[in-house]
Amino acid sequence: MHSVHRTARLAVCSTLLLTAVAACAPEPDDKTGDSPTTAAACTSGKLTTVASGKLTVGTDKPAYAPWFEDDDPSNGKGFESAVAYAVADRLGYPKGRVVWQTVPFNSSFAPGAKKFDFDINQVSISDERKKAVAFSSGYYDVRQAVVALKSSKAADAKTVADLKRVKLGAQVGTTSLDYINDVVKPSEKPAVYQKNDFAKSALKNGQVDAIVVDLPTAFYITGAEVTDAKVVGQFENSTGTPEQFGLVLDKQSALTSCVTRAVDALRKDGTLAALEKKWLSEAVDAPVLK
Repeated sequence: MHSVHRTARLAVCSTLLLTAVAACAPEPDDKTGDSPTTAAACTSGKLTTVASGKLTVGTDKPAYAPWFEDDDPSNGKGFESAVAYAVADRLGYPKGRVVWQTVPFNSSFAPGAKKFDFDINQVSISDERKKAVAFSSGYYDVRQAVVALKSSKAADAKTVADLKRVKLGAQVGTTSLDYINDVVKPSEKPAVYQKNDFAKSALKNGQVDAIVVDLPTAFYITGAEVTDAKVVGQFENSTGTPEQFGLVLDKQSALTSCVTRAVDALRKDGTLAALEKKWLSEAVDAPVLK
């Protein structure tokens, strides 16, 4: 009699145990390999965006060439304007459903909630910035370059060491400034400016010997804005991993994987290369400063 009760109790316990194990068992993998964020949430033209039915894109003002043209991001001209619209189209948002918003450069990757779906403004992807925001995959591999007046003592620099004793300047919060501080390590503290416009004015007025900017901007400055200046050279990539510009998103954005997939698709099908050739073809080459 006792053995019967004991057998019944064991059967009940076994059933409960199997039920618990089944409840705790992992769900089978999705056969598509896509999570809800990358599949269902990426429904073309129906993303959960800042403004319902529209895609809000941020960038700074003024919007500089060659990244934008005529200080008008919405015209589709310039590399970053064209990239933004190409990404939007991939996400299912034609030009008429894209809204532009002015966002200061430093604010784009500062901590806090964002009023844009993504920001495009020559923002380099970095581990430090990833603490505050999310990034798409890179849409442009960039080099930093030195621009100096042709009459400046920095104009004849051939190496990084040649720049150590000249007055350098760059925009605050940029990798350009990081290169001055971490690579050049000048004897004189660099001048720091709120915007590139101020850095260019300082160069033109002889307040600094040279400024550091990304290579396409360097060629544009010397070709159209400060014509008595020259591109002295570019810094080599010493890490093995290229510096890349990425689209900036809110740290918790559910769109990050969708936007990354769009950027990756544009790179794979040659769109990014074609846009780079069209809008950045002037930034062809410059001596490497070692």
